[in-house]
Amino acid sequence: MSKHTQAHMSRSIPKSQSEFLKQRTLKQMEYYMGAKLIEVGIDPKVALYRWSTQDKGSSEEWTYSAYWGESRAEIEQAE
Repeated sequence: MSKHTQAHMSRSIPKSQSEFLKQRTLKQMEYYMGAKLIEVGIDPKVALYRWSTQDKGSSEEWTYSAYWGESRAEIEQAE
């Protein structure tokens, strides 16, 4: 079985939500991603992180992604 080299976390955020609450949600996602990486034995400092957003009408879906190992190398090579 191959080892995982990436993780993703998504949240739907209403567009009408205040900027303060949006930023708090995004900071929480960063914190939880770091905790999850530690839980599975990955040092959060070695991961490469990326944000993406998708418009869903009255809300936005924010996805926070972490890449390490082979996935990180592929992204860095593509850039």
